[in-house]
Amino acid sequence: MQVRTVAIDTRSEAADRPSEKKKAKRTSPALFYRQIVAELRKVIWPTRRDLITYTTVVLVFVLIMVGIVFGLDALFTQGVVVIFGGSGS
Repeated sequence: MQVRTVAIDTRSEAADRPSEKKKAKRTSPALFYRQIVAELRKVIWPTRRDLITYTTVVLVFVLIMVGIVFGLDALFTQGVVVIFGGSGS
């Protein structure tokens, strides 16, 4: 017969053990800034052509979504008018 370990069993064991991690020493603001600059230098920045392409894709997508939402809104508005009637003046 095979015994299966359940995740609940391991959680209680881990909770009973004291944490062995020591508190990390805080970094100075200057070191933090230098680390940020170092990480930003690793970034591969998009070219102007990439930016134009990405911007065009986003704008086209947003226009399509605006059209879909506008169409659904108009459709639901007509449905509500048909079901509940127009302004009864």
